[in-house]
Amino acid sequence: MAAESCVPRPLFGGAISTTFPARFQDVSDIREVPDHQEVLFDPSRDESLVFELLDLKGEVDDAGSALWFLRDIANEQDAGDNLVVEHSGTLELAALRLGEAPVVAATAVGQMAVSKGRQGREAQNIVRLYLANIRLKSAATDVLITAYEPLLINPLSESTAAVAAGPAIPAEQAGCLPMSEIFKLAVMNFNVHDWNLFNGGP
Repeated sequence: MAAESCVPRPLFGGAISTTFPARFQDVSDIREVPDHQEVLFDPSRDESLVFELLDLKGEVDDAGSALWFLRDIANEQDAGDNLVVEHSGTLELAALRLGEAPVVAATAVGQMAVSKGRQGREAQNIVRLYLANIRLKSAATDVLITAYEPLLINPLSESTAAVAAGPAIPAEQAGCLPMSEIFKLAVMNFNVHDWNLFNGGP
């Protein structure tokens, strides 16, 4: 495993915390981010982590929720027709408990072709998307944690302003933790410190 410093990070004003590498910067320092999102970005690798608080989708089955959200994101990004689901499963959270029971996140991993910003299909990058859904039913909230890992950068993509076109440099080669490990860290260390964030308690 690469020797990379991972630190506890406060999110949503400290109401939530988790752990991920220090190299991820807060996007809200650069541009406006909606209140229900925290977006972290490593421009040197074009990798990002997104934490999102959504109203609970009661109609979505728990077991298939991560896949449902993965497909929803793919459709939002005009990638519904090229999404390849690689894996789905669960991760138990180390820190967060509701009563005596540990909280379990549904997870899904897929590849898709997506464009940056308002760029068209001719500038699509191939990315792997890791998604976890933590269902906080008592707070009527679906927490989404998504991690974007570029696999192939299109020469026409805006991404080439920061990273080279072509296959992404493997994390280990760059002295970084792989995105799969960063994703697990961020999910398993997710914790809620102030339930008032959700306008109520568990």
